[in-house]
Amino acid sequence: MGMTEAILLTIATAATPLLIAAIGELVVERSGVLNLGVEGMMIMGAVGGFMAANLTGNPWAGVLVAIVFGALTSLAFAFLTLSLAANQVATGLALTILGLGLSGLLGEGFVGQAGVKLTNVNIPVLSDMPLVGPLVFGQDPIFYMSIALVIGVSWFLFTTRAGLTLRSIGDNHISAHALGIPVLRYRYLAVMFGGACAGLAGGHLSLVYTPQWVENMSAGRGWIALALVVFASWRPLRVLAGAYLFGAVSIGQLHAQALGVGVPSQLLTALPYVATIVVLVLISQNVRTTLINTPAMLGRAFVPDR
Repeated sequence: MGMTEAILLTIATAATPLLIAAIGELVVERSGVLNLGVEGMMIMGAVGGFMAANLTGNPWAGVLVAIVFGALTSLAFAFLTLSLAANQVATGLALTILGLGLSGLLGEGFVGQAGVKLTNVNIPVLSDMPLVGPLVFGQDPIFYMSIALVIGVSWFLFTTRAGLTLRSIGDNHISAHALGIPVLRYRYLAVMFGGACAGLAGGHLSLVYTPQWVENMSAGRGWIALALVVFASWRPLRVLAGAYLFGAVSIGQLHAQALGVGVPSQLLTALPYVATIVVLVLISQNVRTTLINTPAMLGRAFVPDR
């Protein structure tokens, strides 16, 4: 395997969890809900996926449990913010803290144990093609799920009646409610979808990226996924491009360290997060573009008949 091929493969692997978590959060925010608990849901998916795969010996059981753990964790957020109208920012932050603590407790007995890796797809002849084969036909199954999610979410939001309804709730939940649209039902489903995606992203970390359980192994990726949604202006295809850009930055700093670049390793490790801040600052300069795409009800609680 050549250096170029190895770098491209690692970029795709690094970008996949960012892409899945961000595309789920995009749907949540399109409904007008701001869930800052992506990091907490990701780490719960990671520990749930690792535990299930380790106990059953089946990585697909891990994938399923990771999705379920993420969705169940998101239900706590949904109940507090949608049913009880709690502050979404504070609840999302609390969810992240809860997820990090609870995952550490659940995974304590699995630290250092061998993981069960989800094997890559292998299509005879096609997977053996130089460069294109491993990149397109030899990836792990969750990579293909991430691409399917981008296509599916884009189709759902912009070509279906339900997608239009979801976006209308995010733009004006009062008018949507007046038209008889079940606002809370749509938002519950959106939040659970976002949680399931975050759980799947966490499962990718513990089943593919590094098939083992390490406390706090999400390492801030949930926050990068949140930034990606803003970076992409709430458009699915832009999330795809952004995820691979941030994946390239993450992998670039690792290769830079391996090559002995004369820069402190701590600074290189911080590079993906510095890039996140720089991108958000640049985006904030273009207020007009941001306002056009931002869901007007984002972060605002809805209580029927209030």
